[in-house]
Amino acid sequence: MVLYGCLVMKLYEQLLEELSQRIEQGYYPVGSKLPSIRSLSSERGVSISTVQEAYQRLEERGLAEVRPKSGYYVQGRSAVPALPEVSRPAQRPLEVSHWEQVYHLLNSEKGQGHMALGTAMPAIDSPTLKPLMKALVEAAKFSSDQFLNYCDIRGSEKLRKQIARLAVDSGCQLHPDEIIITTGCQEALVCSLRAITQPGDIVATDSPSFYGSTQAIKALGLKALEIPTHPETGISLEALELALDQWPIKAIQVTPTCNNPLGYTMPEERRKALLRLAQQYDLPIIEDDIYGDLYYKSPRPRTIKSFDEEGRVLLCSSFSKTLAYGLRLGWVAPGQCTERVLHKKFVSTVSNPPVQQEAVAEFIAQGGYERHIRKMKAQYQLARDMMVDLVEAFFPEGTRISYPAGGYLLWVELPIEVDTVKLNKRLESKNISIAPGVIFSASGKYRNCMRLNFAKKPDEKMKQALQYVADEAQRLIDEA
Repeated sequence: MVLYGCLVMKLYEQLLEELSQRIEQGYYPVGSKLPSIRSLSSERGVSISTVQEAYQRLEERGLAEVRPKSGYYVQGRSAVPALPEVSRPAQRPLEVSHWEQVYHLLNSEKGQGHMALGTAMPAIDSPTLKPLMKALVEAAKFSSDQFLNYCDIRGSEKLRKQIARLAVDSGCQLHPDEIIITTGCQEALVCSLRAITQPGDIVATDSPSFYGSTQAIKALGLKALEIPTHPETGISLEALELALDQWPIKAIQVTPTCNNPLGYTMPEERRKALLRLAQQYDLPIIEDDIYGDLYYKSPRPRTIKSFDEEGRVLLCSSFSKTLAYGLRLGWVAPGQCTERVLHKKFVSTVSNPPVQQEAVAEFIAQGGYERHIRKMKAQYQLARDMMVDLVEAFFPEGTRISYPAGGYLLWVELPIEVDTVKLNKRLESKNISIAPGVIFSASGKYRNCMRLNFAKKPDEKMKQALQYVADEAQRLIDEA
């Protein structure tokens, strides 16, 4: 069923994407002059107005700036900010705590105009999502018994085929039958953990770590062993190997690309080394790739799964962070654990509603997903640099900031005197909230840290909110 016609990319859009890619890949470095409008028009055989439109869109994306009587130049940050310190979590397995703070972050009463600065929600106001909205409406109107009955436990075959096609970009060669559709990435993580562990088992995780995965560890009666993590290269393989020698670890859980919350993207050689370590100790790896498609540069990094020839990597992902949180459509490719994960999926939710699956599959098939991702990556990269500039300008001296290569989440490490749980409480009177660092740790570490969202370019309202957060943080330092 074709839900909407294929949109033809205009000439200026083709030129825009090519220029954007060349800037992201460093072909045109920051500060360099771009080709003149006339020379590019002649070189590409397009009109001057086409080149002007492409350059204006580059300027809107924050990738170029016009200098009077000189032309267009590449714009962007030339220096990385002061990064957070390498994490130093507890060196023993722990029961996960801090559910109350997680619940408060997700479900507390919010007044009108509330500024939720710490949530992990994507921007959903882009025109590139309109075809998806149309597809959802068309799928809901489609009168067929298939939308009123259970679908295959594995999920829509049409959607699984499209996911397998997208996975090629991450180096994965997946058959649709290797993929199981889940209710968001959270169910993919939970089913994976249930398939490979028993209550009381130990799971090694990067630290800080996504609170959804650590709370899943808590709910399943498992213990988390947090491994020191570098803000650029990820989980310490040396510390992990020492832990594997010391403790009976049953699984490794990592988010190696555009990590939430620390922001790191693990280099390819370290991914291969992590897989070799898992092979040496005969352990499964749960790889959370939910932000992988939002890596700013092209090509996006290969998943650990793409190097796995034994089926020991359980690859989890979702459309919640790339399209819209409310879709609740995730997936898992569990490798050798497929039958066990499929059983856990059955006893959990049986199957997923067909309408969203049909609409998202059609959206991908018609090229809408790729167009949306291209636009959002440019928006998020621009917003990241704007947010980093604001944090550097507003926040107390000694503040350290992550510099993610994708996604829309920033990890902020404040001076040790700042308790972000107290800070969050003080912000309530201003109808502002952050994500305190303690919820990203099994042991309650990172009390002086927080996560911020930059999915939307900071406007005046957000700037005022950030200034207030910074002022309150400075008051806590002064009081200490």
